[in-house]
Amino acid sequence: MTDTAQGVETEHDYSATLFLPQTDFPMRAGLPDREPIWLKRWADMDLYRLQREQAKDRPKFTLHDGPPYANGNIHIGHALNKTLKDLVSRSHQMLGYNSAYVPGWDCHGLPIEWKVEEQYRAKGKDKDDVNVIEFRAECRTFAQHWIDVQREEFKRLGVLGDWDNPYLTMSFDAEAQIARELMKVAASGQLYRGSKPVMWSVVERTALAEAEIEYADYESDTIWVKFPVHSGGGEITSKAFHDLNASVIIWTTTPWTIPANRAISYSPKISYGLYEVTKAPEGNWASVGEKYIIADKLAGEVFAKAKVEEFARIGDVDPAHITSCSHPLRGLAGGYEFEVPLLPGEHVTDDAGTGFVHTAPGHGIDDFEVWMANSRKIHERGIDTAIPYVVDDAGFYTKDAPGFEGARVIDDNGKKGDANQRVITALAERNAMVARGRVKHQYPHSWRSKKPVIYRNTPQWFVYMDRDIEGKAGDTLRHRALKAIDATKFYPQAGQNRLRSMIEDRPDWVLSRQRAWGVPIAVFVNRETGEILKDEAVNHRIGQAFEEEGADAWFKPGAAERFLGDGYKADEWEKIDDILDVWFESGTTHSWVLRNRQKWPDLTFPASMYLEGSDQHRGWFHSSLLESCATNGFAPYASVLTHGFTMDGEGRKMSKSLGNTVAPQEIIKQYGADILRLWVASADYSEDLRLGKEIIQTTVDAYRKLRNSLRWLLGNLAHYKAEETVPVFEMPELERLVLHRLSELDVLVREAYQAFDYKRVVFALSNFMNIELSAFYFDIRKDALYCDPISSVRRRASLTVLNHLYECLTAWLAPILPFTMEEVWLERFPGDDSSVHLRQFPKVPADWRNDALEAKWDRIKAVRRVVTGALEIERRNKVIGSSLEAAPKVYIADEGLFALIKGEDFAEIAITSSIEVDGGDGPADAFRLDEVAGVAVVPALAQGKRCARSWKILPEVGTDADYPDLTPRDAQAMRERAAAGLSV
Repeated sequence: MTDTAQGVETEHDYSATLFLPQTDFPMRAGLPDREPIWLKRWADMDLYRLQREQAKDRPKFTLHDGPPYANGNIHIGHALNKTLKDLVSRSHQMLGYNSAYVPGWDCHGLPIEWKVEEQYRAKGKDKDDVNVIEFRAECRTFAQHWIDVQREEFKRLGVLGDWDNPYLTMSFDAEAQIARELMKVAASGQLYRGSKPVMWSVVERTALAEAEIEYADYESDTIWVKFPVHSGGGEITSKAFHDLNASVIIWTTTPWTIPANRAISYSPKISYGLYEVTKAPEGNWASVGEKYIIADKLAGEVFAKAKVEEFARIGDVDPAHITSCSHPLRGLAGGYEFEVPLLPGEHVTDDAGTGFVHTAPGHGIDDFEVWMANSRKIHERGIDTAIPYVVDDAGFYTKDAPGFEGARVIDDNGKKGDANQRVITALAERNAMVARGRVKHQYPHSWRSKKPVIYRNTPQWFVYMDRDIEGKAGDTLRHRALKAIDATKFYPQAGQNRLRSMIEDRPDWVLSRQRAWGVPIAVFVNRETGEILKDEAVNHRIGQAFEEEGADAWFKPGAAERFLGDGYKADEWEKIDDILDVWFESGTTHSWVLRNRQKWPDLTFPASMYLEGSDQHRGWFHSSLLESCATNGFAPYASVLTHGFTMDGEGRKMSKSLGNTVAPQEIIKQYGADILRLWVASADYSEDLRLGKEIIQTTVDAYRKLRNSLRWLLGNLAHYKAEETVPVFEMPELERLVLHRLSELDVLVREAYQAFDYKRVVFALSNFMNIELSAFYFDIRKDALYCDPISSVRRRASLTVLNHLYECLTAWLAPILPFTMEEVWLERFPGDDSSVHLRQFPKVPADWRNDALEAKWDRIKAVRRVVTGALEIERRNKVIGSSLEAAPKVYIADEGLFALIKGEDFAEIAITSSIEVDGGDGPADAFRLDEVAGVAVVPALAQGKRCARSWKILPEVGTDADYPDLTPRDAQAMRERAAAGLSV
């Protein structure tokens, strides 16, 4: 039957006598306009506080928010991240936890400082001409503006949290605690100042951490360079090397680092040979008679690049027997007369190049480590082990690069300077070149300026990774961090290995930045001894001042005297003005957010979970782990959840240049936040997620189906009366089957939410609502719900089940669709203090579970599929319009299945006016489905008159004297209505 009796030719209109759905819940969601209404309602009722009060005695679950930078509107990556966090927080609240969520912001550092500098440049101002306190104030104002903007954008996503009391790294109490954490690291002997090559941004004039680096295609100059052998031994004597004019050949993609060369690295595992050029073009850099030492595996490739036509291998060479080489720039400005030793290095391979690595200890980590590992032996040979400062902070060569001072590696715009060409020209003039070329490869860039960076040796502040902490043997920061990783649960599990490999291989942690906006490395260093001052009274004064005035106190006139007090002379102590790495700052949040019981009493330390994108294995997960291990000895989190990045619909990375970005604001404006949230919950966040117009439309369609099911529920529940509830044991099997499925789903949904598997929740509930409810249970029970008499147990049982469905579905979907479920809930239970988000997941009775019943109905459903398949063909051929016009005959070969179907009202199940069930195989031309063996259907038209109320076609219509146009069932319904004083 249909939902309306309109169009039926009858003398009496019975439509007013049907229990048709009644609801004001609109079919069209109108989410963009309606969602702000719920936001205002939650704010007016202070929903977050009500949750905290309601859950104050429950177990705590703390998802600690990784702070976004406050430097622009949110993008789709923010929306994905914050929505996932809200799914975690809301679902755990409804699972029975006190799931507090305190949002936070990263307010310091280069991202914000860079934006303020851009504003300066646009006005023709120079940052260096502005007082540092004034500049920091402008950074603070800039950050606060974007905090306010982002807060509203995050709230519009439906994210529920302590928005009135967020944490900010620039709040005075935060700056004080960040400084105190740094002082703890210093007091334990883990902080030191050293000179090492670090990633340096010429454009931004600061050191960068690995977490601030991204890799992009870059075209580099490549050169093959001769290092003349200075002396040797072994099979080929020192004299023989001179006589043979032998040179070690190196290959590099950074010609500008040749003036910084101090050694050549080789591998004892590689086979090397001495080669002679026997044929080459006239005027070629590699000329006939020259002898080169090259890895055997790479010799052919090197000579091809050098345009050598023929060459000969003379013999084996063991680089260990070569004492040193001459620098290829020897004789230039008198600055390169030193020996260049050959050093063994584990980083050397024969995969590319020459099998030798040009080693500039001031411009590479491997170079530095090889140099330092051999520094004692080098020194004993009378070679100066000092690492030169060849390039300054602006990318210019210094006086330590004789003959090149003033040339530039990279300019202020991130473009190549003239350094490479100047070096190549000088090498060619000294007959030191073998070949040159270009190569496109992945090269490090700053993730903010998007400009290439260089490795540069500078004095910086570091935290030891491998020094024993406070003298305890083996108790190093690396050891603590690796042990903590083993104790942490990861979602997905692969994240554990990723973070572990990063910790295993990482160098000492560089903390210092040469900037102005942030928390300073608030320590004093003795100018004579270089020792860090460790004085609790001084540290207390610093912390107290930061609490009251913020970190600006460090930069005010007289700060050194103020903090040192009377016990020290300020001129004997250096006040360090470098700024802390922002990753150290955000890594300390556990100490001043999770453990701040006055501000946030519902949080726990360690946090139950940290949740961020997969890039945070080298970012916030990483720095938080190291900082907490340095100060506490363990991780600040019990678990780590990682999500992928958002790609476009074709799987390409989103970028403005491709024009394929998707702004969350636009999705919300057109479709609503619940659509965006449903997309997030439906996707496999452990991988990169795709988002485009087709994917959004698919999500909209899925939402519409869910909404229509909920609307139908609401409409029918208008007729539900609690006092007419039917006990489970009195219910028909079909109702008990639905309750059985609720019992199964209760376990599934709880397990999925506990495992943060939201796609499993969406998939299971969508299938249940669309297939098992709308296309099966609702479809079958429409007749009973609309037409059965008031006294019908079947009708009342169905209403009881619909109420249970409503109770479960609104709760289970609330974390995913918070706006829609609030609307659905308040449609039935309006009230100033009512909210679906103050509920927990309902406790579904375990005794609803009935696996035997499900097995039985799986068999019934299989037979029903054959019937509906046959009727669909009849409908397509316009033999029937609705299934109520049919009275098919069903043949069932299996005796057990035949008996089962005969025992049911199969016409009701198949939604036909009548049906005949018989044993046997059935006629050869009967309709069959391959997947349902032994069942055949022969369609036939229903016989009799059409009921004017239920539209069933039956011979019994006309047998009731009072209601000759109705079936006996509908006639009884009319009599009961009349007795109850209802319209007839």
